Amino acid sequence: MNKKSISYTLDDLPEIVPFLYQLLGKYPVMTLVGSLGAGKTTLAQALMRHAGVQDVIQSPTFTYVSIYTTPSGWRFYHFDLYRLTNVREFIDAGFNEFLFEPMSYALIEWPEIAMPLLKKGVCHVSIEYATEDSRILHYECID
Repeated sequence: MNKKSISYTLDDLPEIVPFLYQLLGKYPVMTLVGSLGAGKTTLAQALMRHAGVQDVIQSPTFTYVSIYTTPSGWRFYHFDLYRLTNVREFIDAGFNEFLFEPMSYALIEWPEIAMPLLKKGVCHVSIEYATEDSRILHYECID
């Protein structure tokens, strides 16, 4: 799939999230890249809420991964890899076993160190500031 872009504001999330959630059906791993405060966690939270996650959803900055379950039994592995320095740390922690697990999705913030493991079945999303209140979301999905 070619790289595509969507401009949006927070008010537009209810329209954008269902589309991105559909992408998870084909690409169960979604990377989220963007500068601090760009909206990676907000987007991850909106995707999980759309799927029916009822728990309080927080950024897993200090735990590296948080696990949430939908009412239908699907799991979301929400990663924040900001503090990891290389792919070996990711693998040694056993996080690679969560990728592509049946009935699960992985949302990975700060995914750069895990990229060698993400060659297919992944949708790469980057968020950049357009204005103070709007963002541009770029996405490219790889079969």
